[in-house]
Amino acid sequence: MTVEQAGVSIRQQIAKAVVGQDRLVDLVLSALFADGHVLLEGVPGVAKTLLVRCLAKTLNLTYRRIQFTPDLMPSDVIGTNVFNAKLGEFQLRKGPIFTSVLLADEVNRTPPKTQAALLEAMEERHATIDGERLPMPYPFIVFATQNPIEFEGTYPLPEAQLDRFLMKLVVDYPSAENELEILNRTAKGFRAQNLDEVGIETVVDERQLAELHAEVSAVTVEPHILEYVNQIVRATRDHEHILVGASPRAGIAMLLTAKGMAALRGRNFITPDDVKEVALPVLRHRLLLRPEAEVEGITADQVALGLFEEAPVPR
Repeated sequence: MTVEQAGVSIRQQIAKAVVGQDRLVDLVLSALFADGHVLLEGVPGVAKTLLVRCLAKTLNLTYRRIQFTPDLMPSDVIGTNVFNAKLGEFQLRKGPIFTSVLLADEVNRTPPKTQAALLEAMEERHATIDGERLPMPYPFIVFATQNPIEFEGTYPLPEAQLDRFLMKLVVDYPSAENELEILNRTAKGFRAQNLDEVGIETVVDERQLAELHAEVSAVTVEPHILEYVNQIVRATRDHEHILVGASPRAGIAMLLTAKGMAALRGRNFITPDDVKEVALPVLRHRLLLRPEAEVEGITADQVALGLFEEAPVPR
């Protein structure tokens, strides 16, 4: 099975529960095949959780959800050693983070200390419990959600943690046609809480996913594409509205996700259009704007799009 074939099959299964959101699904798949984490931002009720649950089901991967709250402790996420009175010894009790697909719901509602525990697992692919390093399972992908309209009682993610997300995807409202279809399905008995009734099937297993990761890794990148990515990332550091530009990690993320997008399109080489398709989700959470730009209502999305309009497209 190729990445293109896997993409088609996964989309078909997800569409049994999620209406529309085609571009969002493609971007999620490009991150999945690039083996990276995703930050989902959107108001409640736009199928963020449903999408992640469906994806885990199509891949037959273990899935867990953590509701991040102000009183959540690091041990609630990664686990701890618990004393067993019967045996007279401490036993390791792993936390919910030890799963292949983790949904960190409302991740910005928990204090920095707990966010740091998640950060270690995302970046290092291991967690440390009482000095012992424990590897995360393969695959391991974190989908974190945050609400863009509620700021009271939240702890904004630090730049270091934001940078660990391969992409930040904005989940918008469905179109009028798609929203009507959602109502129609609900009227006929669909309930998002019970995906078994929808008939979502496993179409890619763990072994095949490893092969798909290898296929994406082997996608060819010509020197002019590398120069294009490098030019865009470096331009963020000299822009008048940007206080802190994108790091080299942003260029790596753009390259990896562009590889994933090219493979989804059935190609073993990257085009400038692949870079353009993934650039905004890769850059938007990595750009720190100047205060005066924010006062003027300028957004990171607008700045990033402007950079692509100014940059010459390689031929």
